[in-house]
Amino acid sequence: MKTLVNLAEMCNFAGEKGEKNMSYSEMAQLELMNALNNINSEAELNEFKDLVALYFAKKAQKAIDELWDEGAINEETIEQWGAEHMRTPYRYAAHRS
Repeated sequence: MKTLVNLAEMCNFAGEKGEKNMSYSEMAQLELMNALNNINSEAELNEFKDLVALYFAKKAQKAIDELWDEGAINEETIEQWGAEHMRTPYRYAAHRS
């Protein structure tokens, strides 16, 4: 039985002259499926979810830090964000009779 990693390698380099046949998104999906295939307990699942959340939190923090360093945001901006109400208005009230 072939693992997903081997499948990814086969699909990725099946073209002539080393052309990539898969997008990075597709390769990432295969990597995730391979990782998920090795989760055998609820504790491991929770650990995996925490790792994914941490990964995206770090990316968000890096982006925010870059905006701060560029002067695009400052303390006042963050305070304004805290006071904003960004809920989508519901339209069901207009349809109630």
